[in-house]
Amino acid sequence: GKNEYDLLVIGGGSGGLACAKEAAQFGRKVAVLDYVEPSPQGTAWGLGGTCVNVGCIPKKLMHQAALLGSALKDAQHYGWNISQPVHHTWSVMAQGVQNYVKSLNWGHRVQLQEKKVKYFNIKGSFSDPHTVRGLTKAGKETVVTADNIVIATGGRPKYPAHVAGALEYGITSDDLFWLKKSPGKTPLVYYSYIVFIKIGVYICLTGVSPDVSLECAGFLTGIGLDTTVMMRSVPLRGFDQASHISKKKLICFTTQQQMASLVTEHMESYGTKFLKRCFPTKVEKLKSNRLQVTWKNADLDTEETDSFDTVMWAVGRAPDTKTLNLETVGVKINSETGKIIVDASEATSVPHIYAVGDITEGRPELTPTAIAAGKLLAQRLFGQSSELMDYDNVPTTVFTPLEYGCVGLSEEAAVQRHGSDNIEVYHAYYKPLEFTVAERDATQCYMKMVCLREREQRILGLHFIGPNAGEVIQGFALGIKCGATYPQMMKTVGIHPTCAEEVTKLHITKRSGLDATVTGC
Repeated sequence: GKNEYDLLVIGGGSGGLACAKEAAQFGRKVAVLDYVEPSPQGTAWGLGGTCVNVGCIPKKLMHQAALLGSALKDAQHYGWNISQPVHHTWSVMAQGVQNYVKSLNWGHRVQLQEKKVKYFNIKGSFSDPHTVRGLTKAGKETVVTADNIVIATGGRPKYPAHVAGALEYGITSDDLFWLKKSPGKTPLVYYSYIVFIKIGVYICLTGVSPDVSLECAGFLTGIGLDTTVMMRSVPLRGFDQASHISKKKLICFTTQQQMASLVTEHMESYGTKFLKRCFPTKVEKLKSNRLQVTWKNADLDTEETDSFDTVMWAVGRAPDTKTLNLETVGVKINSETGKIIVDASEATSVPHIYAVGDITEGRPELTPTAIAAGKLLAQRLFGQSSELMDYDNVPTTVFTPLEYGCVGLSEEAAVQRHGSDNIEVYHAYYKPLEFTVAERDATQCYMKMVCLREREQRILGLHFIGPNAGEVIQGFALGIKCGATYPQMMKTVGIHPTCAEEVTKLHITKRSGLDATVTGC
């Protein structure tokens, strides 16, 4: 055709790169256009998108740093002589993490070269449905034309618009992982949460990406920082929302999120502070260079203040589509979320323009789903495939100090879909063997399996809180994807002694009201 490329991918994150490389496998002429707009604090990074640079990878590595700190405490109970006090050096950890991330950036560049995918480091926008224009850093205009275009620009953290000083003085996850020095006493604000770290960090959360906020607050506490989370509503919104169930008493459904409550209870017991039903109003810089945060307490109807070294916002993410000029070419978006509307084949409202990943409406914001969707899209476009991405029963894990992994329906979603009389929930409180000698509290180690009651009792969802939750859930996800039933799970022989084996022994139902604490080995 008249266009230079068979495929142009806008966005060099997980989904976009997967799509581009897969298309190149079919011998097609492919280009990737990627540009990272520096954060308001000036942070920028290389090729690879959110996951590689400011998401999954650095987050999991810093989570590991915190777990090692906990292991040092446990080690003394196992006979290791460790001199006290133990100190953590942020700069050493940050340098190691950042060096690894940079190696991944380089690896992506090399892979594109090997597959003969043309890479443009420019910020582009549509001028017509087949043409994207952009300027290089030197100011030279580049025009790229393609038969098919895939938008995979992902999202960026939001800043609260109503909080004075938020943009000037706050950071987000885009900055945290690239800090050279410790954030100190930090508040983290999420529009369900705000986290303050007394060594200097405050994190504010507001309800859109609570997992990120809690994960950051968890590892910041774990490496010794005084951390506070401010939450305006409920934690981990969008995950399991069943009521909290005590060991002795069944409490019917309330608005409290069971699994999320257990996660936050564990974090509180290990030192993370939570300010509940509070929301920030302003951030000011003091003469000491510390940041003073003012917030309102909705329960007490009071105004309160405290000072921190760093303020971090975790108030959700916005799709990075504003500069693409989508309205000019007619790509429809959801006016409320700003996300691109796609059909089951990832097609937008404009023929030959597609979208994958975090910018698409109604899709999970997860790296593996973006990668799978991108590959399948390339196979449909160039490999004569008709296979669509299946977004059901996608497993995921929140890497809080005590991890939460899940796959399938939450208890609440199962009840809404099938009715409470048609659902059976098997659950257990258990104690990991590793916790025993170290005398660690296992109060929040919990699992539940949501099943249909009728006939074969197909498993609808599995939820697990405990060590290595991602590793535990990944294997069970295959069974649930294949339609595993409760009787089949009970015939599965567990590996002893492991936490995962407790899933194969679940027999107490919530309906029974019996104590679900596991006793014996």
